[in-house]
Amino acid sequence: MASVNEPAEDREDRIEQVTKPHDLGEFYLNTRTGEIEEGKVSGSLNRMGPYPSREDAAEAYERAADRNEAWDEADKAWRDED
Repeated sequence: MASVNEPAEDREDRIEQVTKPHDLGEFYLNTRTGEIEEGKVSGSLNRMGPYPSREDAAEAYERAADRNEAWDEADKAWRDED
């Protein structure tokens, strides 16, 4: 049994994940390994998605960075309106 003092990522490695048939065709980026996975292979703490294709999953970090930049610019513009 995992200790509460054990790092979360070590505890998560012990959780058996089951990919259900309806998960196939959905792709996720494993944020820990950088691998693209079909279905919910990894725990939710270590995945981004779902995405409709491997290519979309591979671009997840870039897409997130672009959105964050746009939101930061929108926030700055909103603060500057005062």
